[in-house]
Amino acid sequence: MTPAQRSSGSPSPSGSIDHALRRRKIDYALRLRSLWTAYLLAMLFHVQLGLMPLFHGFSVAIGSTVNPAQVPLVYRAMLGYFLLPLMALLLITWAASDGCGSGGGRWSPWRRWHFWLSVVYSVTNLFHLIADIVVPDSRADQVFLMALLFLIGLLINRQAWFWSHPGLAAMQT
Repeated sequence: MTPAQRSSGSPSPSGSIDHALRRRKIDYALRLRSLWTAYLLAMLFHVQLGLMPLFHGFSVAIGSTVNPAQVPLVYRAMLGYFLLPLMALLLITWAASDGCGSGGGRWSPWRRWHFWLSVVYSVTNLFHLIADIVVPDSRADQVFLMALLFLIGLLINRQAWFWSHPGLAAMQT
């Protein structure tokens, strides 16, 4: 068999595939972009489902211990909580399209920072999931969505770990 046949993916006469073809390169940045997109959509749907009773004439008011003067601060915190994954998504795209290769180069600090950001989001989602479970009048659809957000977060953690440690990621392929 010629080298061209081996590199084209044609099996060798013995039936084995060329070693170079068996090694696959996982695009962790692409996986992370997909997971963060799914995360943001699930988070939006979580909020939308929470507001859905309004469209049927029911109240969505819950008992609150937040001082009315602090409500703008709560809104800003919620905005930040949504914007950080959006910014992470954009920075992942920017880093992946930089052409620095799989090692990361100047993006290595961002990759490590991103991993820890994803861990913070998983921890906060775990707390939110627990809170949704223990609230007496919680809705099953909201609990399900929070569980889904938590699982997506764990997947983000795993992919972010491999993306921030290219040497370890190479051993996984």
